[in-house]
Amino acid sequence: MSEQHTYRVIVRGTWDGLAEEARGRLLAEAADHGLTSMRFTEEGTLSYEPSPLKHFSMRFVVVSDAADGAEMAGALAEERAETTLRELGYGFAGLRSTVTDLDTMKINFKPASRR
Repeated sequence: MSEQHTYRVIVRGTWDGLAEEARGRLLAEAADHGLTSMRFTEEGTLSYEPSPLKHFSMRFVVVSDAADGAEMAGALAEERAETTLRELGYGFAGLRSTVTDLDTMKINFKPASRR
């Protein structure tokens, strides 16, 4: 069995060709998709600013074979984003991803302060 790694992936894109209904829905739901909604989940969380309604990001947790690497994790997250956005009826363009491998990430612990 191959080793699994956990990746945090941020997929960014631009709204493109939004129908008036989709634009109205995004503006009405903007408060639910601001800074406080930014969480990494398997299904992804959508965040964007309503003014201007131009860019968005989605945050995903992807677990995949370590041998496939970060590039595959990014591709999987972008595919999930495309599926979700299409199901919601939102037009988009220019998806790109940033991937962090949590299993290889170095953590610098600060020594406890003396009291």
